[in-house]
Amino acid sequence: MLMPKRVKFRKSQRGRMAGKAKRGSTIAFGDFGLKALEPHWITSRQIEACRVALSRKMKRDGKVWIRIFPDKPVSKKPLETRMGKGKGAPEFWVAVIKPGRVLFEVAGVSREIANDALKTCAYKLPIKTKVVSRPDFE
Repeated sequence: MLMPKRVKFRKSQRGRMAGKAKRGSTIAFGDFGLKALEPHWITSRQIEACRVALSRKMKRDGKVWIRIFPDKPVSKKPLETRMGKGKGAPEFWVAVIKPGRVLFEVAGVSREIANDALKTCAYKLPIKTKVVSRPDFE
């Protein structure tokens, strides 16, 4: 699963997801993409599930770009632990997603296969998404 090799700080604060995506909102590499419509955290497990679903649906032709990376650690305290005694240990990694962000891109397959693959990928995610294509794609 995706995670950073090393980080400056082990634990981070939760932060806010207000506003729209400033960058990463247009298709840069492929012909078709999956765009987020709501803000959410997407875990490294969900990203991996999408990658597997895309490669299976496309029968490993074409190319897939993953445009998000889980670089935020989420910590949790163990169950049935009393309050206090510091912040919990980092449990998993998430990518912070804002509306308008392109999550995945595909190229080298037909429109029908790309649409089907990206819709299957969307089922694995906890947010509403839409399939978009490059404006100059015929």
